[in-house]
Amino acid sequence: MTDEPISLSKALASFDALCRPRIVTRVNDYDVRIAKVGGEHVWHAHDDTDEFFLVLDGELRISLREPDGERTVLLPKGAVFTVPRGTEHKPHAPSGAAILMFEPTGTPTVGDHHDEVPDHVDATTGHALGS
Repeated sequence: MTDEPISLSKALASFDALCRPRIVTRVNDYDVRIAKVGGEHVWHAHDDTDEFFLVLDGELRISLREPDGERTVLLPKGAVFTVPRGTEHKPHAPSGAAILMFEPTGTPTVGDHHDEVPDHVDATTGHALGS
């Protein structure tokens, strides 16, 4: 981590890989991660934590499996959404998007349980910026 300001636009410009989040900073025991996403992620759930999304560019859709059925929320640039802990969800960005996520350090990108992970999805707890 750095003690200097971080430009999110420069940080996003520093990598091209999709679905491979970078940790830009930490706040207490939480990672602030950015990622470029495209296509579909994987159905998954985080048993012990909510997951916060901020769309920096493009448009993100998050499908949710809730007690009343399945629904999809649409997040345009500048929108935020928090997926409640334990809720199965699947982010997807058909036209691509850049996002910021805020979650506890060590939280896997594919949650505590998930469908089969496709090759384009990086099952990780995030990568250092610049890696």
